[in-house]
Amino acid sequence: MSVLTIETAPIEGQKPGTSGLRKKTREFMGRHYLENFVAAIFAATGGLAGKTLVLGGDGRYFNDRAAQVILRMAAAEGARRVIVGQGAILSTPAASNLIRQRRTDGGIILSASHNPGGPDADFGVKFNTPNGGPAPEEVTNRIHAETLRLSSYRILEAQDVDLSRPGISRLGGMEVEVVDPVADYRALMERLFDFPAIAAMIARGFRLRFDAMHAVTGPYARAILEGALGAPEGSVVNATPLPDFGGGHPDPNPVWARPLVDLVMGPDAPDFAAASDGDGDRNMILGRGLYVTPSDSLAVLAANARLAPGYAGGLKGVARSMPTSAAVDRVAAALGIPCHETPTGWKFFGNLLDAGLATICGEESFGTGSDHVREKDGLWAVLMWLNILAARGEGVAAVMAGHWRRFGRNYYARHDYEALDPARAGAMMAALRDRLPQLAGGEAAGRRIEAADEFAYTDPVDGARSEGQGIRIRLEGGGRIVLRLSGTGTEGATLRVYLEQAEARPDRLDLDPAAVLAPLAAAAEALAGIRAHTGRAAPDVTT
Repeated sequence: MSVLTIETAPIEGQKPGTSGLRKKTREFMGRHYLENFVAAIFAATGGLAGKTLVLGGDGRYFNDRAAQVILRMAAAEGARRVIVGQGAILSTPAASNLIRQRRTDGGIILSASHNPGGPDADFGVKFNTPNGGPAPEEVTNRIHAETLRLSSYRILEAQDVDLSRPGISRLGGMEVEVVDPVADYRALMERLFDFPAIAAMIARGFRLRFDAMHAVTGPYARAILEGALGAPEGSVVNATPLPDFGGGHPDPNPVWARPLVDLVMGPDAPDFAAASDGDGDRNMILGRGLYVTPSDSLAVLAANARLAPGYAGGLKGVARSMPTSAAVDRVAAALGIPCHETPTGWKFFGNLLDAGLATICGEESFGTGSDHVREKDGLWAVLMWLNILAARGEGVAAVMAGHWRRFGRNYYARHDYEALDPARAGAMMAALRDRLPQLAGGEAAGRRIEAADEFAYTDPVDGARSEGQGIRIRLEGGGRIVLRLSGTGTEGATLRVYLEQAEARPDRLDLDPAAVLAPLAAAAEALAGIRAHTGRAAPDVTT
C-alpha cells in the first residue's frame, strides 16, 4: 500500500450550509469533488494524525463508495482509527451517540437528510465535532476557506475494506472498526425510557405503525419497536434502507408520507403512527384522526418529559428555532424554566446543551431531540411519545386536547416555494428587508403590525453573532409571519413562509388550521409580493 498525492484545484460552491454540504449526487461523484471537500474538512480541523473518527451514512446512492474513499483518505492522513457502521450505515443520532460514547475526535456523516436519493438526486457530507453535534459556523467557515485554497489531497492506494460484518481490520497503519449500527443506540434508548411500561401498553392491544420510508431508521425501529417492545411484526413498514429510498421522498411530513396520514384518518386507524426521514433525525407524529404539528409535539414533550425515567429530574431549559411556534414558550413559562430562541440549524443548540442551559430542543422542520445526543433524533421523539402515552393512559387526541386547554393553541403552517431562481428570491427578500422600518404601525390581514425585524442571534455561551436569520412580522392578537431562504436544498433557492396564530379562548381551540391561517397567508403575499417576484401563485409544499 502506498500513499498517493493527487494534484487538484479548488471547486466552486463547496460552502457548507446549516447541515454540511449538499449537492446533486453526480456532482459529488465528479472528479475530485468528494475528495476535495473531505480534504478540506481534515485540514480545517487540524489534520487527522493520531485521531479517531466515526463514519457512516443513511445508505443512499453513493454512500458505500464515498465511505471507502474517506477511509483511504483518513488512512493516508495518519488517523489512528475510524469507527464505521456496518455496511457504512449509521443514523445521524446514532453517529452522534457513538462520537460521544467513544469520545472520538468527531465524525463524518454521509447524508442529505430528508432529500431524495439516487444517481440523479441528492447527496451530502457533514462533519460533526467531538461533542457529537454539527460543526458550528466558525468550523464550517474554516472548511469553506480550505476548499478555496486546496491544491492537493492524499489517499491510500488500497482495496476496499470489508464493511459487511462487525470486527477490526487494518488499512495501512489505521484501524477500521466496524460496529453494529443499532446496538449502542438501542442501549441508550433503554436507559432513557420506560421500556416495560411501553411494552405492557402494546401487549394490551395498543396498535402502532412506523413508516421508515425505506431509509436508515428501518433497522433501528425493527430492533426497538418490534424487538425490544414487542410490537407485532409488520408494525414497522418500508423498513429496508434502499439507495433511492424506494423511489420516494424520505421527508416525514403530510405530503411525502401521505399513505400514513390516510391510514390514521381512515376507519382502521392505529392508536399511534409516526415516520422518520432519510438519516433518522426527523419525525412526524400522528394519532387516530390527528396530525400533530412539530411545534405542538415539541411543546407536549417538554410538558410531559418528567414521565420518562431519563428526564424524571426535570428540564434545565428548552430551546426552539426562531421559525418554530411559541407553543413551547408557554410550557417553559409554566414550568419556570428558560426558553431559548435560536436561528434555524441544530448546530445552534449545541452550546446550550453543552452548557446545561437546555435539555430538550426542537425545530418546526420535524426535528426534536434532547441532551442525550447533539443531533435531533426521530426515533427518540417516537419513544418519548410512547412513554408519555403509556404513563398517562391516554390517546394522542386526548393528550393534545388537554395540552391546548392548559396552555392554549398555536395554529401553525409552513409554506415552501422550492427551486426558485436565487436572484429573484434574493431580490424579494431584499425589498422586504428595506421596508421593515416602515412596516411597524401599518396593517396586514386587517390587523396592526406590532413589530417587523430581521432576526439576529447572539450565542449566550460564546458570544458568537449570527445575522440575517429570517424576517419576522408580528401582528396584534398573537399573529406572526416569518420569511426566510433555506440553505438545505440542492437546486435553486427555497423560500419558507411560516404562519402562526396563538389562541387561548376555550371555544376556539378546535378550528380548521387552514381557515385560521388563511388571512396570514394572504398578508404574507401582500407584504412580500411573492408571486410578483417569483412567479409562483402557490407553495409547492404546505406542512
